[in-house]
Amino acid sequence: MPKFTREDALRYHSMGKPGKIEVVPTKPYSSQLDLSLAYSPGVAEPCLEIEKDPHAAYDYTAKGNLVAVISNGTAVLGLGDIGAMAGKPVMEGKGLLFKIFAGVDVFDIEINEKNPEKFIEIVKAISPTFGGINLEDIKAPECFEIEERLKAELDIPLMHDDQHGTAIISAAGLINALEIVGKKIENIKIVVNGAGAAANSCTMLYMMLGAKLENIVMLDSKGVISKKRTDLNDRKKPFATSREITTLAEAVKNADVFVGLSVADVLTAEMVQSMAAKPIVFALANPNPEISYENAMSARKDLIFATGRSDFPNQINNVLGFPYIFRGALDCRATKINEAMKLAAVKALAALTKEPVPDIVNMAYGTTKIKFGKEYIIPKPMDPRLLTIVAPAVVKAAMESGVAQKKIEDWEEYDLFLQKIMGSDNSLMRNIYAIARKCPKRVVFCETMHVNMLSAAEKALAEGICQPILLGNEEKIAAIAAENDINIEGIEIINLRHDREESRRIDFAKKLSEKLGRAGMTYNEAYDKMFERNYFGMMLVECGMADALITGVYTNYDEIMRAAKQVVGVRSGLRNVAAINILNTKNGLFFLADTHFNRFPTEETLLDIARITHSTVKNFMHEDPVMAMLAASNFGTEKDGVPATIQNVIKILHAENPEIQIDGEMQVNFALNKKLRDKNFPFNKIAGKDVNTLIFPTVTSANIAYKLLLEMGAGESYGPIQMGLNKPIHILDVESSVRSIVNMTAIAVYDAVKTIKN
Repeated sequence: MPKFTREDALRYHSMGKPGKIEVVPTKPYSSQLDLSLAYSPGVAEPCLEIEKDPHAAYDYTAKGNLVAVISNGTAVLGLGDIGAMAGKPVMEGKGLLFKIFAGVDVFDIEINEKNPEKFIEIVKAISPTFGGINLEDIKAPECFEIEERLKAELDIPLMHDDQHGTAIISAAGLINALEIVGKKIENIKIVVNGAGAAANSCTMLYMMLGAKLENIVMLDSKGVISKKRTDLNDRKKPFATSREITTLAEAVKNADVFVGLSVADVLTAEMVQSMAAKPIVFALANPNPEISYENAMSARKDLIFATGRSDFPNQINNVLGFPYIFRGALDCRATKINEAMKLAAVKALAALTKEPVPDIVNMAYGTTKIKFGKEYIIPKPMDPRLLTIVAPAVVKAAMESGVAQKKIEDWEEYDLFLQKIMGSDNSLMRNIYAIARKCPKRVVFCETMHVNMLSAAEKALAEGICQPILLGNEEKIAAIAAENDINIEGIEIINLRHDREESRRIDFAKKLSEKLGRAGMTYNEAYDKMFERNYFGMMLVECGMADALITGVYTNYDEIMRAAKQVVGVRSGLRNVAAINILNTKNGLFFLADTHFNRFPTEETLLDIARITHSTVKNFMHEDPVMAMLAASNFGTEKDGVPATIQNVIKILHAENPEIQIDGEMQVNFALNKKLRDKNFPFNKIAGKDVNTLIFPTVTSANIAYKLLLEMGAGESYGPIQMGLNKPIHILDVESSVRSIVNMTAIAVYDAVKTIKN
């Protein structure tokens, strides 16, 4: 868990605008007409529609995507009864998680009322505002009555996450842990240490999954909940055992599972050692678990261990559940969150854990090896698949159990909706992958000593987008693959030092020396080049033995491009090559050029960049791009230097290439804000149009721009995509991630398909 000080925490919550959430308008508001529609008199029309049909509120207001996080502050995190106002930072934090993980809007509401009856009446009175209600940090036993009453008396989804969130996530982890150790839930002995809201809900859910009541022992602060005790309330009595035990040490002896929902350090190493073979321990007290990770793992080597902390494997974290459960419940306008929906979330989470982990998740946790097993029994909170897996499962359960008021029939469309609300929709890449799968090509992977390159080849083959060809030493590649659990079975490997087809090397050398003889390339020099991966790999592509090549994770750009120009050559009519990066943002796709090759572009270079960028973007988008050439000035405000060069380029393009929608020079804010651009420069040639392609004055500015946007979380980048060579030779960023390399492989195959067709 990251270290921070008290001052760090206070500064985080107070810096800039105090708090963590805000309200943002979703409709235009710049004109008088906008304001008249937003409020009086235009607002009367939706009001009248809702008066006629209350369900119309889902069409004309934010109700359908709005959840109330409501608390009275009586059981805040590990802080206890600190009051409604003191609990507000927690409720704001919950709202932030709803938004960033599932696109759900939240109002946090702190109610200064401890009387359950009055609290219920207040929540009922304000409920019309919301599409759902998340009860939070309300102490037991009052929370049970409050939730049960509100679920019965309201017609919107409602859940006390302290109870059910932990139950759902831990149940998913338990299913997978039991599968790993080879035990059946109906046969296991479970000890639940804690008897509050979460413990009650966890135990009930485990029983729904098949656990037997007679095999469960629950403890509270006074010891084992036994039938001999006379101090049990109605919530504890159902779990009372008739076994002759009173202490935790007695309860855990020979138990298969321990679930801690209590306090730190109550479970000792000796207790863990007394458990049954292959025990499962969920020590969920926060911030310090019932037994430390170090003590637990040293006590038993056959142990599966989980906590609520992010710095240890198997984090049982409620954020894996509530955002996606409410997302699904809101989307089908469920009248409640019922047991079927909770079980659907449990099973979806358990199943997702067994799927191959995306590279983006491995990157987030600083590893390449996350896979189903003792240290990965539950998905990671940063897994982007959670939304599109859990929410649909919840919707289907709601529909099947009869609580959904809105039916979802087109599940592909719903999947796209979920991606769009998180800004992760990318129809372009889906189309590229679809074409690549339909027409997979032979792709050379040059730098296979790099684990990311090797892993990407494996994943690209598994995706069905290409047939990889690996260049390198078979033994070294096999060792790297084995060390990193990469499956290279069935992938062709060519060892340049011991190529079985010496005649191929000789043939390649002859062809290259003949091609470059008048540029000073002798046969002997060309033959030596065939021991270099990039030259040999490019000759495979040039001679039709492969269709595309991927390289660059650790080789100098200039060296690779020099080889590419010599082997495959620059496209006819061009003197320069360039690179484009595609940035997928919540505001759509943007194409940025030249991001890698031309450090000090001349007028001729900028003309080439603009022309090949236009054709490349059109090839991707299947429509004419709208382009802006950027500078630090606007339309001639500076008369020399780079702006003057761009002005000349624009004149030539307008005269010789009228089909290209482009103008400049202009500053980036005028490029991206068409109202601002058209107001100040009404003569511009792209008036009224949204720019999606930006041509930068230098490679430095382009490279800084896209990397700055990436680091600020503006979107995901695809590239650099080479433009201008005769064949698909694509040069990666140094230390590109596996995900980036696989994406570039799909683009290279797409490029090869288009090249072959042309």
